[in-house]
Amino acid sequence: MSSGPRRGREPVYRTLEIIANTLVRAQGLDLHFTGIQNIPETGGAVLCINHTGYVDFIPAALGVQRAGRRTRFLIKSEVMDVAIMRFLVNHTKTVPVDRSRGADAYRAALERLRDGHIVAVYPEATISRSFELKEFKSGAVRMAAEAGVPIVPAIVWGAHRQWTKGGPRNMGRRRIPVHVRYGLPFTVDPGEKPERETLRLHEVMDSMLHEVQDAYGPHPAGEFWVPARLGGSAPTPQEAAVIEADEALRKAEARARKAAARQREATQARDRGNR
Repeated sequence: MSSGPRRGREPVYRTLEIIANTLVRAQGLDLHFTGIQNIPETGGAVLCINHTGYVDFIPAALGVQRAGRRTRFLIKSEVMDVAIMRFLVNHTKTVPVDRSRGADAYRAALERLRDGHIVAVYPEATISRSFELKEFKSGAVRMAAEAGVPIVPAIVWGAHRQWTKGGPRNMGRRRIPVHVRYGLPFTVDPGEKPERETLRLHEVMDSMLHEVQDAYGPHPAGEFWVPARLGGSAPTPQEAAVIEADEALRKAEARARKAAARQREATQARDRGNR
């Protein structure tokens, strides 16, 4: 397996790094990084990040940048419908994930890991409306075991105050504090069941989340970004599960309608061609 070079020449990725750093400065974000030394200097690794908002990937990636590495994210394949996003994905070794063809994304992620890259995964798969950790999918553990690389757990806290589901968008100069912690890398036991190792990862990240929250400072009662456990107005995990189940159903119905429309268009095109 390749040890993987440290950050090298990638003009498109470099441009994105400049844009991200400029955006952070323009917003006056108060970034705090701990555990950067836990990011491997070389070689592949699976970076597992909690998912609380739409822009938490930025501080997570900037911390990896400070370690001299770059992050290859798994993202929804829908972005490939947009030309500029398709260009960025193709020039940054990003891995698009089509849920109907998950095996393709899994193989691509394994290839990145074996080539010595850091691949970022959100084990929760979707944003947590409760801002607590949801149940984890086992894909991160499985790919780490198969590629023979460590897992680096990471917690981002505060970025959801900028933009998240069900909350106001605060992307201006708000001077919002954002804390990012990278935990100690650990190796997945290939002889253990993925479900058990996934539970271990969840326990590690849940402990880290509470530690980061404790160090973050005051969590004002009633605030939308504060978990119910800490006195905020965010839904409890149980309430969030109901909201998310309804949301998932609506999305599935929308995908089905879109697929049916594509099928009708293809059928009509074929009929016209046969005339």
